[in-house]
Formats: sequence, C-alpha cells, structure tokens
Amino acid sequence: MMDAERLSYIFSFIGLGWYIAMWFIVLLGAFSARQRYRPQRQSFSWRPLLQVPGVSILRPLKGLDTNLYENLESTFKQDYPNYEILFSVADEQDGALPIVRELITRYPNVNAEIVIGEQVVGVNPKVNNLIRSYHKAAHDIIWALDSNVSVDPGTLGRSVDSLNAPLSPSQKPIGLVHHVPFAFCNESHTGSRIEAAFLNTTHAKMYIAINTVAIESCVVGKSNIFRRSDLERVDGSLRPRNKRATPQPTACGLHVFGRFLAEDNMIASALWHELGLRHELSCDVAHNAVGNMSLSDYFWRRVRWIRVRRHMVLTATLLEPFTESVMLCIIGSCSIGHLFGFPSWIFAPMHFAFWLLVDLDVYASLAGRTMASSVAFDFIVAWVAREMLTLPIWVWAMLGSEVSWRGTKYQMLRNGEVRPSLTT
Repeated sequence: MMDAERLSYIFSFIGLGWYIAMWFIVLLGAFSARQRYRPQRQSFSWRPLLQVPGVSILRPLKGLDTNLYENLESTFKQDYPNYEILFSVADEQDGALPIVRELITRYPNVNAEIVIGEQVVGVNPKVNNLIRSYHKAAHDIIWALDSNVSVDPGTLGRSVDSLNAPLSPSQKPIGLVHHVPFAFCNESHTGSRIEAAFLNTTHAKMYIAINTVAIESCVVGKSNIFRRSDLERVDGSLRPRNKRATPQPTACGLHVFGRFLAEDNMIASALWHELGLRHELSCDVAHNAVGNMSLSDYFWRRVRWIRVRRHMVLTATLLEPFTESVMLCIIGSCSIGHLFGFPSWIFAPMHFAFWLLVDLDVYASLAGRTMASSVAFDFIVAWVAREMLTLPIWVWAMLGSEVSWRGTKYQMLRNGEVRPSLTT
C-alpha cells in the first residue's frame, strides 16, 4: 500500500504538471492574440463585381440596446460592394424600429430592409426572430450579427476572404468565420465593468487559445459568417453525415436549432462535426457594447452560461475552476511548496502579478493600444472582483439547471436543449 508521503509527492507532481500546462495555454492565447490582432490588417482583395460573392447580413433586434445607432450604422459602412442588410424585429412596436428607419433613410444606396414578425420554430427567441429573414435572404453567405455589436468597415471583406481562402490538399474547407468579442462600456455600473474585464481578458485569451489549437469547435455568436447551403445540411445531432448507418432525411437548417439556448455554439459544432468543416477566427474583433449591468446581473449572466455549458460539455465545465487564476494559484503554491519548499507568501503575489500582466497584454492586442492610465485603476478593481467571484459563481451554477433569459425561465435539458420552466 502506498504511504501518505509518496502519495503527496505524486499529487504534487500532477499539480505542477497541470499548473505548467495551464500557463502554456494562457501564454498561447496571449501570443496568438499578438500575432492575430496587432499587425496591420489587410484590405479586402477586390475583384470584378460579378465575381464578388453576395452576403446577407442578418441583425436580430429587440429593444434599445446600448450604442444601438452606432452598432447598426457600422453595417451600413462596410467596405464591400455586394451585400444586403435584413433587420429582424418580432414586434412592430419595437423601440429599435425608429433607429433602423432613420439609418435606412440616411444610407439610401445600401440595400437594407426591415422584416417584422417572428416565426415560432422553438423556444429560442433569437432563432424565432431570424427565421423569416433567413429565408428571405438573397445570398448564400449569411452574416449573423448581434444588435449590441459594431464592426470596423473592412470586417466583412476580410471575413469573406477568409471564408473563401484557397486550401492546401490536406486542409479541411472553412465553414464558419467568427470574431472574438472586445467589450467596451460607457457605464459606471459594477457589473458592466466586471463583464468587460472578463470578456477582454480571461474569455478572450482562452477563446483564442482554443481556436489556435483547433481540436474542437469553440464559437460564440456575436458575429458569425457561414453559408446557408451548409446550414441546410445539418440537423444539430453532431453525428457525421458520412458515418451514419441509415442516412434518412431529417429536418435541417436554422429552424432545427430553435430547441437550443446556445444556438450559435450548436450551429458551429454542427458544421464542424456533421460536415467536417473547420472554423476560422478573423483578425477583426466584434466590438461588444456592454449595457447597464449590475453586480447581480453579471452574477446571473455567468450562472446562465455555465449551466448551458454544463449540459453541452460537462467535462470542460467541471474542469473550469481549475483553469482560473485563484485555483491555479492554490494548486501551484501547494505543489511547488511541497516539492521545492518555495514559500506561498512569495509565490502567490508573483502568480497574480504575472497573470495580470498577461491579461493586460491580451487587452492591448485586442484594443490595438495599451490601456490608458486613466482607466487602469477601475479595470484592475473589476479584474480582481472577476477573479474572486469566479469560484462562487461556478458553485452556485452547478447547484441548479434553471436559467433565465430575456424574462423567460428555461429548464436545461440534455445536450444544451431547453424547455420553458414549469416554475414561476
């Protein structure tokens, strides 16, 4: 039987290995962010108009999101010669409509249209809102772009170039181009600042690292470009179509993803697993306007998406706390202290200082500039709060399976599907 001392050494070596591995991933994310976002971005490769693929931009709207006018206007300013914009609104009294109509009047040369009325195909209100626009779209290439996102003028052109990039014989075709969110907030609310700190550091570096390794689909739906002809061949089962024993015809297309809360992630996963199409992370960012968010709002937003992920990728969700700075500090301190006698009171400040420096570097890569000293203090306070809240939020999220989204409660089911909750 193994004695306690030997067992403690084994666990210490395992802990040290995990600590080193996680730092490798963190540094990979930071390095990849530098490589992808800091160089000067290339212009769209212009071709004769008849050879430029058309793009249908779908923008689902509901109410007056923060920075809405500027967000929507950014699509009218795309430096691309062949696109249309379809604004999807479920309610003809929606407060976003006057803004859209003003923009359409201001940019008469842009092919833009409002599509009013949803088609209920599932429990996901965003999918229900988009269905009519999706079927009305004139082009095969679809750009699904959330209303709280603005983009730079060259984003569409560069993204189409990526989607249609020439491939080597060993490469899989690209089925989806996506953009990492870069958050900004003009609000002084605590939750808004913590959310921005999270998106611009921890979320960004892990998102970029996972997509750099590219061994699995990892996509959020703020800004995604894909082909409708591909989406019409997937059903959300995530079973490769060429390996199905009985290739019976099944319902395919956008409407089948109405049963999922995270339809963006499931669409990307379906393209990846069912068709064998890879994803390309763009060199452009999706500028994500963070609205008024209290600390409570932030807490419940993170709870919601942890519960969603738990029913989609259980193993990754269970490991999530052990990828965060606080738990890694504990693991590293205990392991290195036991193996080498290194004091924890020196190790902990070094660990957090280097972690913060890496996060600041990721921020600078996404922003295209170093953080201004005038906002550094507020950012660091929000960053510390985010790191300290991570474990309590995760624990609370793991204790339940009910989520609330846009005023409706849902019960999480297997594989990320949801149904309206029976509780009030």
